[in-house]
Formats: sequence, C-alpha cells, structure tokens
Amino acid sequence: MLITIASGKGGTGKTTIAVNLALSLKEKLPVVLLDCDVEEPNAHLFLQPTFGQSQRVMTTIPEIDEDKCNGCGKCSKFCAFNAIAVVNHKPLTFPELCHSCGGCALVCPTRAITEVQREIGLVETGVGCGIDTTKGELAIGSPLAPMVVEAVRETAPKDHTEKAVIIDASPGTSCAVVAAAENTDFCLLVTEPTPFGLNDLTLAVELAQKLGLPHGVVINRAGLGDRKVYDYCHQTGIPILMEIPFQTQYAACYARGGRLVEEFPDLKARFLQLWDLIRAHAKENHERGQLG
Repeated sequence: MLITIASGKGGTGKTTIAVNLALSLKEKLPVVLLDCDVEEPNAHLFLQPTFGQSQRVMTTIPEIDEDKCNGCGKCSKFCAFNAIAVVNHKPLTFPELCHSCGGCALVCPTRAITEVQREIGLVETGVGCGIDTTKGELAIGSPLAPMVVEAVRETAPKDHTEKAVIIDASPGTSCAVVAAAENTDFCLLVTEPTPFGLNDLTLAVELAQKLGLPHGVVINRAGLGDRKVYDYCHQTGIPILMEIPFQTQYAACYARGGRLVEEFPDLKARFLQLWDLIRAHAKENHERGQLG
C-alpha cells in the first residue's frame, strides 16, 4: 500500500505517526518511508539513516540573449507566472517564479531565449532502523516544493503490493501536499482535539475529498482539549482510526528524538492495528469504486 500521512496544521504529530507506524511494520513487511515535507524534513532525526545516494533536483529557467531580443514582450505576455517582464524593451527574468514550461522560448520570434539548468533541491536515500528512507530538501529561497516532492516520490518502488510505502507530507493543504498525496491508496489525517486542530482538519478533509482519496483520522494528544473534533468526525462519517493520549512522557520522548514504540512497547500493537484498519478502509473504498 501507498499511504500519505497529512495534517491541516503543523505540530499535530504527523511525523511521529509516520515514523512509529514504519517502525511497527518493519518486522511484518518491507517498509519505505518518503519524507516529502521538503521545506522542513525531520523523519531522519528519529530514524538516523545513513544516506548512501543523493541526487540534485534540477529545473530549467529561461536565459535571454539581449543581443537577439527585440523587446516585443511576447514572452512576458505568455508567462502565466510573471517570471518574465519587459520594461522599456528590456527583458527581466525572475527565476524563482518560473515553472519550467518552456513556452517563452517557443513564442520568442527571434529565438533569443534558451533554457538553462537550475538546482532547486536535493533528494537523499538510505537506510535507518531497517527502513528504506528517502528525504527531500528544498533549496533555500526556492518556492518550487512540489517538484522536489515529485522527485522524492519517484524513488518509491514501482510495485508496492507487498510493501508499505509511507509518505510524510508537509503540513497544511498547499500544492506540495497535493503532490505528496495524489494517487495514493489512503490519506491518514493527524489532528488534535483543539479548535485549531478542528479548523485545519476540515481543510485537510476537503483536500482528501477533492483528490478522491479514502481517508481517516488519528487524534493525537487525546484528552487535551474538547470533543468537537470527535463530533465533527461522527457527523461527517469520517472514521477515527487511532487515539494517542496526551502524556508528558510521550512528549519528552519525542523532544529528545526518541522512538515511541521502542520506549513504550504497548503502542506497537496499536500501530499495527492502525495499519490493519487503513488496509480495510482502503480495500472497502476500492471495492465500492469498482461496483459504482
């Protein structure tokens, strides 16, 4: 199975769930963890992998030969992302805004535009705690997180029938989260029982629904806030697949980079049960889709 672990907001414990689910499953089947939170990857802090492979993530940006440019402005008019401007018949490029479509070079009547390579991130692959781990890291100043996320996902095994591929997505509902979650078998949404948790959970649910993904909820820090998250899930029919109670020893374990299922072995069985519930809901949704 290929699943995404997401959240409407940061700090809900998304990476905690991803890492400890992977650790719980590794004795049952091969596990691959893809850290697609490319703006702030941190799964490696817990798994401590040794990265043996790395690849730069490259994109193309326009380079303009001003000797050939006639200042017509067709490139600027074509670009939907305002990566090129023409001021007083002089072209200006803004590489950070470019989405590498290549259209500007195609519409240039004087062939003054060529495409050159630009590095936007790094993907590293290794093994930590018996788990194949891939981390993506966005280059400082680059806004093109989805492209780095896609590069991380490309490292996943093509056939994941007998494997658990776990994607740790970015918090929120941005384009990077869409890139991480689309075309996966299940989207696990991690939240907390607080007003902020509820507000952002509704956004994450809307995202999963628009992507057509079966989804369920893990409530972290259960007992800390109120019951509104529970009421929302009950009213909308979203299954609550697991609760992790708010306990200071869990927080202390996380803060020092510890692994919950190793320090608190009783949690391992609950994570294995979570995996079984995910598989059951994903299978049910697949069968419903075939019938409908």
